[in-house]
Amino acid sequence: MSVDAAGPLLSVSDVSIRFGGIIALSDVSFDAARRQVCSVIGPNGAGKTTLFNCISRLYRPNSGSILFDGNSLDSQPQYKIAGVGLGRTFQNLALFRTMSVLDNVLVGTHHTLRCGFLAHAFQIGVAAEERRARDRALEMCDLVGLGPYVDVDVGSLPFGIQKRVEFARALAAEPKMLMLDEPAAGLNHEEVEGLRALIRDVCDKMSIAILLVEHHMNLVMSVSDKVVVLNFGRKIAEGSPDTVRSNPDVMEAYLGTEA
Repeated sequence: MSVDAAGPLLSVSDVSIRFGGIIALSDVSFDAARRQVCSVIGPNGAGKTTLFNCISRLYRPNSGSILFDGNSLDSQPQYKIAGVGLGRTFQNLALFRTMSVLDNVLVGTHHTLRCGFLAHAFQIGVAAEERRARDRALEMCDLVGLGPYVDVDVGSLPFGIQKRVEFARALAAEPKMLMLDEPAAGLNHEEVEGLRALIRDVCDKMSIAILLVEHHMNLVMSVSDKVVVLNFGRKIAEGSPDTVRSNPDVMEAYLGTEA
């Protein structure tokens, strides 16, 4: 299906999901544009990570639809999500601690390799594909500032550096949209400032859309083009950072009544 390049990259329409008697998301709808940072905020338990899990097909909503780049994700199996152009990081690091930084990032290139079973069996074009993957991984390492660490085992690195390894691995998959789940968690002030610059660079220079879930409000308000606010599984506000910041419902539900 062709799609207007000016149209939204991601369209979430009336998505609802429940776990037993708990309604985690209720009729949530919003669009996320190409080459923009769209942030999803809300108190703990608001449904932010559940929404991420629905988009990346870890969960299947009870109702509603999700379109990505003009195509439905509703019946898309989880293992094909990277192939359609969605990359993701998680709240908890999911790295191979005894492998080097480069090898961890190379994992992200797996779905981009074009050699099939026969090509591997007869070593036809495999070396060229492996060189391309390695070049891509090294490029992403350099982009996020991991150049000095490419041969170092991930488990020996500080937490903030490990976060960048996960970021680079997601970028190595060549996504159209990168979903970042609380990337600032556990980072110090200097590391958050570096993350802010990195997010904008990825969005502006690589033309990759960013969907961000984050509790660090200074980061959200300074880096976002659009903010979506959830509370108890429902969308209560949507708009520019300034619009959301001044919304009374947001002040009461998330920022505090005196914000």
